[in-house]
Amino acid sequence: MWKKTLMAALLASGWLTAAAAQAETITVAVAANFTKAAEEIGAAWEAKTGHDVRFSFGPSGKLLAQIRNGAPFDAYFSADTGRPEQLAESGEARDVFVYARGKLALFSLDLPVHERAEEILADGDFRYLAAANPKAAPYGLAAQQVLEKHDLYQRYRAEGKIATGESITQTFQFVATGNAQLGFVALSQLRDPQSPVTDKGYIWMPPAEDYDPIEQGAAALTRSEHPELVDDFLAFVRSDQGATIIQKYGYDTP
Repeated sequence: MWKKTLMAALLASGWLTAAAAQAETITVAVAANFTKAAEEIGAAWEAKTGHDVRFSFGPSGKLLAQIRNGAPFDAYFSADTGRPEQLAESGEARDVFVYARGKLALFSLDLPVHERAEEILADGDFRYLAAANPKAAPYGLAAQQVLEKHDLYQRYRAEGKIATGESITQTFQFVATGNAQLGFVALSQLRDPQSPVTDKGYIWMPPAEDYDPIEQGAAALTRSEHPELVDDFLAFVRSDQGATIIQKYGYDTP
């Protein structure tokens, strides 16, 4: 009751606008690789609309499981298109679209992968190479495909050289802390101006044909109690302003 009384007093005094008083909140499940871009998009959307968006970040597969177990999300941003499409087919989602195309990068703080990536990979003269779980994270599957292209995946597994991260965020942490000498991460993580490895280390971009395109799909969830607000947020993501933010973090946009 006291909260309502306080809000009424603030409205009467002019300290709080009616629009702000009626602000609503949506909750969006977002693939870990898109963390920084999502946060910036969210801040821009909040500034524009006066509404709030909360994010839950994690591996795409784990987020999908949470959605199917009843997690109260309003929208889902996966690192692939297959999972949102599955939800649409089961009637749990609508308005599926590609919001970004991700790029895989091999990063090392010390090894000159920018000049000799294929030689370094072939020699295997390192203790650990980090990669996300290919069953849960599309970037992990892309890393596996690159290694298979060079006939290295099974060899590394047999030698215990692959440090598997639950998500691309954990994978990045392995490399950024030096616990893994090199690792396959999302280019977006290296483009983050607040990244702990900004202006450090070396980057190699595997040829795009060495792994399946990382088309990242989003969808509105039909269980949402704020469908119009969700539609507005998704429209903002697809706007020129949203695309500019997405591209800033190393993604291509449709």
